[in-house]
Parts: sequence; C-alpha cells; structure tokens
Amino acid sequence: QVQLVESGGGLVQAGGSLRLSCAASVRTFSSDAMGWFRQAPGKEREFVAAISWRTGSTYYADSVKGRFTISRDNTKNTVTLQMNSLKPEDTAVYYCAGHYSGSLAYTSSYDHWGQGTQVTVSS
Repeated sequence: QVQLVESGGGLVQAGGSLRLSCAASVRTFSSDAMGWFRQAPGKEREFVAAISWRTGSTYYADSVKGRFTISRDNTKNTVTLQMNSLKPEDTAVYYCAGHYSGSLAYTSSYDHWGQGTQVTVSS
C-alpha cells in the first residue's frame, strides 16, 4: 500500500515563502511522475505542478510559473514544492499525487493521493 504524506504547510504573509514536502512510503513504481494539486474552499481541485521521476522534467500551472519550483529526490522518494512570492489566492489545501496515466494536469490521471496540507496566505 503506497502512502503519500505531505508536510510543510502553514500560515504565511503575502510575499513570503513555504516549502512543502511529499514523502512516499514506497516508491510508486507505477507512477512515472508526481504532481501537486490544490483545492480552495468551494473550488475544484486544480493542478499546480508536476515532475517526472526519470527525467526531472517539470510542468507548472500558469498561475504559479516563476514563483513555485517542484523538485524530486529519487533516493528518498520525496517530492518538494518550493513556493515563493505567495499570494492570498494561493491559499488552499495542497495535495501531492502519483501519476498513473494521461494528462499531468488532470486529477483523474493520478491514482495515489496524500491527505493534504493547509497553506494560508494572509494579506
């Protein structure tokens, strides 16, 4: 049973930074990539960023491009999301997920999910 555990969320002022981590209990060999999604109250879960385990290629939503950086450590089975220049609209629960098949931007393409970590950005 694969478990994904996020950590690093919290409360930060606008313009500040947070670093989220996602630890996999077992390397998701069926997952060729890992993604970060977020869900704000009353909104659908949306794609934030993704990274290929093998190549390290990265993909970002336009809303976070230039501010967020996704990285992975294959030896530790961890994926990290460095978030800089945070804005109040970044407030959401952030989830990491293991990619199964299909577009990296769709929640339906992922078959393993963490429990989420809250990020709150105050203005």
